[in-house]
Amino acid sequence: MKVIAVNGSPRREGNTYHALMGVGRQLQENDIDFEIIHIGNQAVRGCMACGACAKNKDEKCSITTDPLNGWIQQIKEADGIILGSPVYYAGIAGTMKCFLDRAFYVAGSNGGLFRQKVAAAVVAVRRTGGSSTFDSLNHYLTYSEMILATSNYWNIIHGRTPGEVLQDAEGVQIMDVLGRNMVWLLKMREQTRVQLPAPESVGKIYTHFIR
Repeated sequence: MKVIAVNGSPRREGNTYHALMGVGRQLQENDIDFEIIHIGNQAVRGCMACGACAKNKDEKCSITTDPLNGWIQQIKEADGIILGSPVYYAGIAGTMKCFLDRAFYVAGSNGGLFRQKVAAAVVAVRRTGGSSTFDSLNHYLTYSEMILATSNYWNIIHGRTPGEVLQDAEGVQIMDVLGRNMVWLLKMREQTRVQLPAPESVGKIYTHFIR
């Protein structure tokens, strides 16, 4: 089994990285492959709303000036995903938001590429805005019919300078418990795959309120 973590921070080994590693250590200790993709320092542009991914059904975004299409395939092949973001103005960091809008739209419009994977979101914040950012990240996971792993509190860890989050004892425990629960869900999903197949995907109904 393998879990892909997405580091949406511009800093490769900032507090978002430490939050992800707090979860990842539990995965690694239980023989689950763990890899971090660092996208926060890349030039990732936003969705152009061209609809090409939905029309072509080739699992690709029409924008090819960044590595997004490769990242989509990495996540598609994984059993789980962790989204990690710092907090910018009480929200998701800009590059991370661009990544999420495009990657999850491609996945959704191509048969639900991320559907039924085990998933979680983690947030690193200096002071406030963590809850709203955590909520926003979960929007992508719940919309995609993913299996959410949880902890004993919201998955938020506090710190300012890189590594300072390691002094947040409660935050460190939150990430550790999240990792333990993610391991359990991944193993349960793997062991019941044959005996209890996932529900079949259904075509989405779109209701528009302006007539």
